[in-house]
Amino acid sequence: MPRNAFYAQSGGVTAVINASACGVIEEARKHKKHIGRIYAGRDGIIGALTEDLIDTGAESAAAIAGLRHTPGGAFGSCRYKLKSFEQSEAQYRRLIDVFRAHDIGYFFYNGGNDSMDTANKVSEVSRALGYPVACIGVPKTVDNDLAETDNCPGFGSVAKYVAVSMREAGMDVASMARTSTKIFVLEVMGRHAGWITAACGLAAEEAGQAPHILLMPEVRFDEARFLARVDATVKKWGYCTIAVSEGLQNAEGKFLSETGLKDAFGHAQLGGVAPLIAQLVKDKLGYKYHWAVADYLQRAARHLASKTDVLQAYAVGREAVRYAVAGKTAVMAAIKRTSNKPYRWKIEPVALSKVANHEKMMPKKFITGDGFHITQACRDYLLPLIAGVDVPPYRNGLPAYPRLKLKPVPKKLAESFIIP
Repeated sequence: MPRNAFYAQSGGVTAVINASACGVIEEARKHKKHIGRIYAGRDGIIGALTEDLIDTGAESAAAIAGLRHTPGGAFGSCRYKLKSFEQSEAQYRRLIDVFRAHDIGYFFYNGGNDSMDTANKVSEVSRALGYPVACIGVPKTVDNDLAETDNCPGFGSVAKYVAVSMREAGMDVASMARTSTKIFVLEVMGRHAGWITAACGLAAEEAGQAPHILLMPEVRFDEARFLARVDATVKKWGYCTIAVSEGLQNAEGKFLSETGLKDAFGHAQLGGVAPLIAQLVKDKLGYKYHWAVADYLQRAARHLASKTDVLQAYAVGREAVRYAVAGKTAVMAAIKRTSNKPYRWKIEPVALSKVANHEKMMPKKFITGDGFHITQACRDYLLPLIAGVDVPPYRNGLPAYPRLKLKPVPKKLAESFIIP
């Protein structure tokens, strides 16, 4: 008999995470011998714990297809981490109780590092508790820091957005620099890995073009060297544009922008490094500045999504279902680059245990010797990921993004569950 499937979105959403949802649901609908109903968790894993399930069967084929060009998380996401079984036994038992009540035999978890760890733990615990569930990881993260995959769905579109933004802002600053602003600082996401900052570097195809300086977490910040480079750049080109990661660290390895707060995963809350860098330049060199924080704009910009990114996001969702019905479990659908020129790729399964709690940093060969820009090798890696534009449909001059019905599934468990 076919068993039901459960899909959930986790962590910070991206411009293409719904394309993965589309891939999962459309493919699952093709496997009626294996998969019955397809449920989604409202607000990620929280929906499973609270038995707050969404019946995707209530959505038309056209509505599900529309997810492919819709930003945000259509079913809601969350930042909530399941700890070890010993620490969170009640939550794991609750999860299995919900799965058992709704005959869920397939679990598709769409997220980043912590989400792959959760999917791996659920796979292990489900076997230990006598209710085996096929657990498949669907990769997603704008940070591009998942191990065992060439790149991560969500990153290509962010990379395209920040590169375009830097190019356009750079042209703006250049036109006014003689009598006005000479310094522009753009802060982008990236806690430990500088992939998004590196992507800003794609905007500079010739000497003197923005951005002139990249500040990445992999290179410890040296104030004296940085100020000297800024001053030299202004004197040579008339202005200086800088892209900086939120995770920039000083010589002691401390985040420059750490607020002292923690997020739901226990990570340091970051933000505000751009004004720090801009004010430093003003105080030491006297140059007038402007700064901006890309923040949610960079990961929500579906109107400028990379075509490569959309195709890959859909593909990992589709292949995740194929792995599950083929009997695989505790694997993630990973992207493998088979050729750079021409760019070719495929999807392959990798063990969740190899992905969970690992971070892929920028390799040294991708960073110039002075630490302030990207090499040609990095450019060759990044360019295929931002290729093409997958334009959403427009109505009245604005993107037309569909809204789902999000029909709730009747609860079967008498007891409720309170999230601690």
